[in-house]
Amino acid sequence: MKKIGLFTINDYNNYGNRLQNYAVQEYLKSLGFEVETIRNGTKYSKYSKRPNLISRVENLIKLTPREAYIKVTNKFLEKVNNNKIKELKNSRERNFKKFTKEHILETDYSISDTNIPEDLSNNYDYFITGSDQVWNPYNHRTSDIDFLTFAPRNKRIALSPSFGVSKIPEDYIERYRKWISEINSLSVREYDGAKIIKDLTGREVPVLVDPTLLLKKEKWLSISKVDSNKPSKKYLLTYFLGGVPKKYKEQIAIISKRNNLDVVNLGDIREELYYAIGPSQFLDYINSCSIFCTDSFHGAVFSILLEKPFLIYNREGSSVSMYSRIDTLLDKFDLHSRKAESFNINSNNTKLFEVDYSHVTHILDAERNKALEYLTKALGVKGEN
Repeated sequence: MKKIGLFTINDYNNYGNRLQNYAVQEYLKSLGFEVETIRNGTKYSKYSKRPNLISRVENLIKLTPREAYIKVTNKFLEKVNNNKIKELKNSRERNFKKFTKEHILETDYSISDTNIPEDLSNNYDYFITGSDQVWNPYNHRTSDIDFLTFAPRNKRIALSPSFGVSKIPEDYIERYRKWISEINSLSVREYDGAKIIKDLTGREVPVLVDPTLLLKKEKWLSISKVDSNKPSKKYLLTYFLGGVPKKYKEQIAIISKRNNLDVVNLGDIREELYYAIGPSQFLDYINSCSIFCTDSFHGAVFSILLEKPFLIYNREGSSVSMYSRIDTLLDKFDLHSRKAESFNINSNNTKLFEVDYSHVTHILDAERNKALEYLTKALGVKGEN
């Protein structure tokens, strides 16, 4: 059986990251491969500068007022409630690592851009990088190993990686051009990413769906778990990265009160009951909710997969490029009507809870076939592996 070494961001704090890692692994296993996620321990790549007081201030100035407010407020809360915050974060990380141990095969060693085992390339038949923001130039961990430069070209495959931006900074262009040009099989997750590659290399590359969409609903529910704190009555679920903005809170309160729904907020450290839940519980909370309000890409993805009513909100203060992947997703599945701005929240609108998913199965089948065609060609799969 041929073996694949998988490169992604090893994040024990992010639901989308853990679930896409699992999805890639399981999908590749279904094609007949042995799959191992190689732990990347790079904290600061040789191309990034370690933060100091001046750089932290400069980064803070670059943020929007809301992003800066959230960052400063969170730091303040951590100082005031240091022990409680620390324990909540530790508990969350433990639950994410527990999920990883149960569902994802990781190496018992880690590598970095300055510490690559000499025999690494010989231990795998192929290497796949993706599908998270492994190519984000503003991530201080991003380096040449995220482009698989240590491996022979014919072993390098990119499976729907994301740049996380719509434009590469000027001082990154030449090395990104070189690294990307040397990858044998290329695909990306967003239209912006395909344009970046076209501009840098002249290559036309397929835009594939996030790998979480390659697994069927039944597969996801098989690893979901009920949280002990889940409400017994019907509830509205929220998941906003950075907390729920005030104006969205007011809209959500109207929806919940009018429909007699409890409110469950995930991902907010001020919500002690729910902050530390793991990825398996995250899946069940979405599957069991009456409606899901979120600004998260993977929040929208799992709403679609689990066929739940959802409202997608613009992430306050984020750049247009950060919204690109959500726009790509809604465009692909003809679900732009699920943007919160499409509804008059103040009216008693029953359509909030009505989503026509009848057309999605056909689109999903086509996207899954597209990904299968890409991977079977990239991996040289002919019939049974």
